[in-house]
Amino acid sequence: MDEARPKRRRLPGVNLRPGSVKQARLEAGLSLAQLGKGHVTAPAIYLIETGRTRPSLPTLEHIARRTGKPVEFFVAEPANGSDQSAASLVAMNLMVMEGRIDEAIRLGRSLLEQGTSAFRLGHVRFQLAQAYLNSSEPDLAEPLLAEARAHFEALGDGSMTAACIGAQAALATMRHSSDAVVLARQALDVCRSLNPRPFGLELRLNGLLAGAHMEMREWDAAIEASSQVVEMGTPLLDARNLARAFAELGHAYLALGQPENASRFILRSIGVHDLLRDRALIASAENSIGLAMIGLRDFAGAKPHLERALGLSSDAEDFGVARGRVFLSLAQLSMEEGSIDGAAHAAREALHAAERSQDDVTAAEAHVWLGRIAVRRGDNDAADREFEQAIQGFQTLGIHEKLQHVHGVYAEVLERRGDLAKAYVHMKQALQASQPGAARHQEDGAAGSA
Repeated sequence: MDEARPKRRRLPGVNLRPGSVKQARLEAGLSLAQLGKGHVTAPAIYLIETGRTRPSLPTLEHIARRTGKPVEFFVAEPANGSDQSAASLVAMNLMVMEGRIDEAIRLGRSLLEQGTSAFRLGHVRFQLAQAYLNSSEPDLAEPLLAEARAHFEALGDGSMTAACIGAQAALATMRHSSDAVVLARQALDVCRSLNPRPFGLELRLNGLLAGAHMEMREWDAAIEASSQVVEMGTPLLDARNLARAFAELGHAYLALGQPENASRFILRSIGVHDLLRDRALIASAENSIGLAMIGLRDFAGAKPHLERALGLSSDAEDFGVARGRVFLSLAQLSMEEGSIDGAAHAAREALHAAERSQDDVTAAEAHVWLGRIAVRRGDNDAADREFEQAIQGFQTLGIHEKLQHVHGVYAEVLERRGDLAKAYVHMKQALQASQPGAARHQEDGAAGSA
């Protein structure tokens, strides 16, 4: 019977820096038994300390937690400063940059399961979190970012610490949390304390701060932060040709069978692509300034910023600039100025741009604007079609906040039209989108009130 039982797969052992486990245990004031408590025996810890056995990654993480050290403190640097996980991290970066998010997530998960990736565990967790932030499950990034941040703080790596805090700010912005502003400022403080200051990181963190202020509708602060992005990033506007040249050299070396040279130039291309993302950030900042000025009802001041954002995005769309979002801002500006035809044109352009770039969120938001425009024109049939498409889009994406908003807007439209029964249905669906559990309990009472 015992022979038929499948054997447990033994996890690979991690190469340790000699003496690191004993040093960490003594500094923490722990005995062998106390260090292994709840996970491994005292003799096992002794064998690990004396180098007679290598711990698995879960055992090493237990030791790290008990001693308050990051995993990287214990791990021996790979021979010649290189290992397979380094190449895999470059591949993950490229996958995220090119929008191959599912591939990046699969690779990141596999690296976390491999003991050989322990030396770069903080970087693996950070890159995997970046992939999740770009996926339909951004909340899965939260524990990864917390662990990566703790590792880099313990190692004294200020640049990566700032990057982790910035990513936490980005997640807070997605959740519409006021913590986003606090986290973005904290990340900037860490970044600006470094010598030399990492220019690209500071530029991106300024962009995160601007976005956080926009989310909180703090228009003056958003304009200030966005203006800093524009001012800092203007010299980067001619980097596109350089990125293309490096990429072409890399592919040429691959064709010649020279992978080392190819890797060198492809890595340079990725670095310049980072700058181009900063170029996209300038376009986003100009768009943010325009939106903030609309919020302040400075329509004349908003227009040149939105026009510049549109010009930048037309040349940088390949690098992730959502041109459709700028058109949505122009649609909002036209509506505020009373130009229904201008708003309709901009909203249609937003929809076309979103469909070309497969930006489903912007496409759904464009349908909301087209629905509002149809209402202003008195075309009820068109309004119904557009709102239903927007609702279907946000339902498919699973974005509850936007789904709640569009249900609420459509309910108001229906109420003004006199269709109270249908308006009530969408009011109820707006409630369910915001509090799905609570809405079911309140349904009977709400129906009676209606």
